[in-house]
Amino acid sequence: MNGDFFDILVHLLVAMIAGGLIGLERSYNGHAAGFRTHTLVCMASALLMHVTIHQGQWFYASAPDTVRVDPTRMAQGIMTGIGFLGAGVIMKEGLSIRGLTTAASIWITAAIGILAGVGFYAAVSIQTTLTLGTLTIFRLIESKIPALIYAHHSLRFCREGAMSEKDLRDLVTSHGVRISKLSYSLAEGGKCFEYDMMIQTRSRENMLRLSETLSKLNAVIEFRISLTGD
Repeated sequence: MNGDFFDILVHLLVAMIAGGLIGLERSYNGHAAGFRTHTLVCMASALLMHVTIHQGQWFYASAPDTVRVDPTRMAQGIMTGIGFLGAGVIMKEGLSIRGLTTAASIWITAAIGILAGVGFYAAVSIQTTLTLGTLTIFRLIESKIPALIYAHHSLRFCREGAMSEKDLRDLVTSHGVRISKLSYSLAEGGKCFEYDMMIQTRSRENMLRLSETLSKLNAVIEFRISLTGD
């Protein structure tokens, strides 16, 4: 009995440490699904797998030769169920989608919990290290890679004083930003004219300079620049 207790304790402690380390990285970067969420996901996965691989202690078949229990089905069920939790942290705001990396981290944390539940501690150590490296070191690498930055941009004017499309394009282009997917609409019962577009640039500073310029234009009633990405 004491041996079983110690065995269960070791499996769950390994899962708690692995999930907690990944969760700390998420909490440090301000994500809602952070320290406690990842820790609980990892421990729950480990616990369910531990129950499955020790089924001989609680599952008694009257005809052992005719009953087969497949432990991998529990792993499949865990990973399927985690999909609902992962979907809950993905948020869509306009054309921006956020939370994809956190959802992926929850998914990999569940997989690490399964490894801990089975007792593959070497695999737990390796995968936890690789996951933390992906979330931290890759973040730094990604920030250094020259890449296009996309944002959803909306701009509203009084209907009579709306800026022409040519002037708008010239203004945006002068700040090193390019427009794509431009659309037009009337808002507030036809009183306001609104431009809605996707913009792209190589530098966030260009977005900042554009917002500062727009904030000084009296003709602009309101505007919004919402960066895409996680």
